[in-house]
Amino acid sequence: MGTAITPSNLSGLARALVQKGGLAEAEAEAIQTEANNSGLGFVEQLISAKKFTAPDIALFAAKTFGLPLLDLNAIDSDQLPKKIIDPKAIQTHRLVPLYQREKWLYVGVSDPTNRPALNDIKFQTGLTVHPIVVEDDKLGSFIKKLIEANDVSLKNLVDDNIDLELTDGEQTEVNDDAASGEIDDAPVVKYIQKILIDAINGGASDIHFEPFEKFYRIRYRTDGILYEVATPPLALKDKIASRIKVISKMDISEKCVPQDGRMKLMLSKTRTIDFRVSTLPTLFGEKIVMRILDPSSATLGFDALGYEPDQKQHLLNAIGRLYGMILVTGPTGSGKTVSLYTCLNILNKPGINISTAEDPAEINLPGVNQVNVNEKAGLTFATALRAFLRQDPDIIMVGEIRDLITADIAIKAAQTGHMVMSTLHTNDAPATLSRLLNMGVAPFNIAPSVMLITAQRLARRLCKCKQPIDIPKEALLRAGYSESDLDGSWQPYGHTGCELCKNTGYKGRVGIYQVMPISEAMARLIMKNCTAIDIADQARKEGIRDLRQSGLIKVKYGDTSLEEIEAVTNE
Repeated sequence: MGTAITPSNLSGLARALVQKGGLAEAEAEAIQTEANNSGLGFVEQLISAKKFTAPDIALFAAKTFGLPLLDLNAIDSDQLPKKIIDPKAIQTHRLVPLYQREKWLYVGVSDPTNRPALNDIKFQTGLTVHPIVVEDDKLGSFIKKLIEANDVSLKNLVDDNIDLELTDGEQTEVNDDAASGEIDDAPVVKYIQKILIDAINGGASDIHFEPFEKFYRIRYRTDGILYEVATPPLALKDKIASRIKVISKMDISEKCVPQDGRMKLMLSKTRTIDFRVSTLPTLFGEKIVMRILDPSSATLGFDALGYEPDQKQHLLNAIGRLYGMILVTGPTGSGKTVSLYTCLNILNKPGINISTAEDPAEINLPGVNQVNVNEKAGLTFATALRAFLRQDPDIIMVGEIRDLITADIAIKAAQTGHMVMSTLHTNDAPATLSRLLNMGVAPFNIAPSVMLITAQRLARRLCKCKQPIDIPKEALLRAGYSESDLDGSWQPYGHTGCELCKNTGYKGRVGIYQVMPISEAMARLIMKNCTAIDIADQARKEGIRDLRQSGLIKVKYGDTSLEEIEAVTNE
């Protein structure tokens, strides 16, 4: 349902037409309501209703509001100011930048009373915006040519020496017209490779391809935040989706159900990046998200991940026992898989049999037997676990414990001389034990089996451009510092912004951890069915830092800002 129109909220142009006798008030209200419902501008809807021609409206607007009238057919698009206005804004607001003179930007519009559009351009550019009236039909054609002209730049974006390799080892050359479907699709092939390579070089973790009604955008998730990086022509959305689905081994004819796939990008003979690909049907096309999986992240080591020395020692002690259960908890995208694979990489030796069940396997680790869960085919976590126990395992890694059956099998495996590692989605380490109890796992099974629980978050790391800042003592105390911490021996830093970090003030991420070994006192509490609060109190007595306290240490080191820690730990 569109918003009801009253004479007081008619657009400036609609009101002027009513006042000058060009339209009856009821007609103007009906046309503007229809424009709101259809997502079109008032002028477009007016022409569509055949009330006026485009030249008539342009002449009326120019005379009524005292603005110049310009014929767009006389304009050379090559002479227009470049990159001043985002292509998406040009399409959305239906305007075109004509020329810039110092701090003034002149834009061609068919409705000069569209103040929200003009104000948005002013905000985007920081320039004073002056409208020039143009005919709406010529404006639409001009914008279309302008957007299509951007596609020319797709032809020479990527080095021809880079190949896309499919998951079965088959290679797709950049210049292989058969692989790309049609000769005309070659620019799309190169454009996709450009997007992938830029994402890898920029340290992105995910790439989002998102179609909407009037525009198409591509975003990277970098350091946990989504940034828009490109707005290719809307006409390319189906070609981009089809190309990605082909190289990810998906069914390109199926557009009504979600699909999952994988692909590889060979950067060199020694470096290959995996992508986990997911498609989702939306109102205006298929949204595609590609998760970038870099195998080298599993070899970073605990120090690079951000573990404090005592936390690292707790973890090494736990995995050195080669039996029992280790659980890693945290929200999606907090680095749980990387932490588990870092442990597996340390344990991965010729004399050890390691098997993993994942949904799907994100990092390829040679020497580890990795299984992709396929629930449709009946291969669940529980089924895989049962099979592992008949395969003479030493170490078992389960991607996630989701139900009581999986939890029971995993705990029994941990009680019979196997090391079991897995993840859960809980807020902190003590809550993980409550979650297992709520699943229905008996306390007498949890207490002797679970050896250590790690909760984690990822916080953005301050860029080298960071600057010392003054934070009031009261604010530091509220954040969680003690009086003894505020001894003047350290300096908090804040984000500023430079070219290296793209003016965000942050570059990369650092892990924040709560590493909680299960002591005898905690085991007794578990046997008594105590709550997560009781276990958290006991952890505090034993000197186990929670996530906020671990984050505050990173602030003292200058690794991140207090603002970031307060946002990430959310306390």
